[in-house]
Amino acid sequence: MKGILLRGMQQGLNTSWTLGKVIFPVTLIVTILQFTPVLPWIIKQLTPLMGWLGLSGEAAVPLVLGNALNLYAGIAAIVSFDFTVKEVFIMAMMLSFSHNLFIESAVASRVGVNWWLISGIRIGLALFAAIIINFLWNGGAEQAAYGFISSANPELTGWGEIILHGLQTAIVAIAQLAMIVIPLMIVMQFLREKGWLNYLSTKFAPFTRVLGMKENTSMTMVAGLTIGLAYGAGVMIQAVKEDGVEKKDMILALIFLVSCHAVVEDTVVFIPLGIPVWPLLVIRLITAILLTMAISFIWNSIDKNKRRKETTNEHSYNTF
Repeated sequence: MKGILLRGMQQGLNTSWTLGKVIFPVTLIVTILQFTPVLPWIIKQLTPLMGWLGLSGEAAVPLVLGNALNLYAGIAAIVSFDFTVKEVFIMAMMLSFSHNLFIESAVASRVGVNWWLISGIRIGLALFAAIIINFLWNGGAEQAAYGFISSANPELTGWGEIILHGLQTAIVAIAQLAMIVIPLMIVMQFLREKGWLNYLSTKFAPFTRVLGMKENTSMTMVAGLTIGLAYGAGVMIQAVKEDGVEKKDMILALIFLVSCHAVVEDTVVFIPLGIPVWPLLVIRLITAILLTMAISFIWNSIDKNKRRKETTNEHSYNTF
């Protein structure tokens, strides 16, 4: 048992170091930028787009902060303005698909999947969802009631305080990462060495097969669904190294998870905003399943056509 604990802790420290090298600089830069004219300039450029999504210009603020930082920053920005229930629901739907974009996409790319592919899918789903909701839903015109959420932001003066705040935020982010990843890696090591991982993979296998993936992607899927992309990436990296997860399966798993990850936390945090949260969960889950199945089907069809052509060419050559 002691050996398992030590090996799991070592894996956790290695994974925390790997992810921390991405999370620390991104968190530091983005945190500092929110106190400069850069983010306000970006928000100003995005304001015309808001009208196409059924949102007022102020909605650019929570969308930019939510994507640049995290859901909590987006929610804090939402409660700083007066929005309708429909606007809040649209923003919640968008941020469910696309939040913490730089960190989560960068961390997920550590398993070998293109950053632009991950980010593009998330942004595309967010925009598509907003347009569809705005077009189909005629209700929600009443003012949103936010409950007891605090919208307080730190008042900082001078570059020294801003940089110090950025460093503190980045260090806290790394500490939170390690507090989750290290115990998770210990548990994973225990499950792997005791043979329970194979049992769990077998139980989850029918779902992964429906999505076009092999059984050994099951723990990656479970981790992403429960604890999210950023923290679940530790399990993903380990799965690629030790469980022999193929790149195709990992790409399909990430496509599913960028649409639907941390389903409990990312849904519950929107409850205080006074919007219906069940549709958030259902829409994300159905979107993830249909998107992954469609891409898997197209991918398999392309592979079959390639193999058929190679077989035909080989047969023709031998016959000649």
